[in-house]
Amino acid sequence: QVRLVESGGGLVQPGGSLRLSCAAPGSIFSIYAMGWYRQSPGKERDLVAGISTFGRTIYADSVQGRFTISRDNAKNTIYLQMNNLKPEDTGVYYCNSPPRASLRFDRDGFWGQGTQVTVSS
Repeated sequence: QVRLVESGGGLVQPGGSLRLSCAAPGSIFSIYAMGWYRQSPGKERDLVAGISTFGRTIYADSVQGRFTISRDNAKNTIYLQMNNLKPEDTGVYYCNSPPRASLRFDRDGFWGQGTQVTVSS
């Protein structure tokens, strides 16, 4: 059973920063892309950012320029650095590994348990 383990959520004021982490088994980390989805109350789970095995990245328009996804191949871990957070960034963030190396995210593959991010004053 593949297990993705997330950490780093919490409560932050608007304009603040958080960094999320997701550790994956080496067996999938080295061959599959990785990404972060966000699910806000009453909304679908949408892709926030993704990174291929070669380090190519994609971002949702709403987070472009504020969020940065990265990967540490030695630790089998990806990160999501979130800066200048806004209340609309609030939601549960899920780590995902689609069963492919390319930057195609279809809400398939392996998932983490989710971590809550709340942006509020």
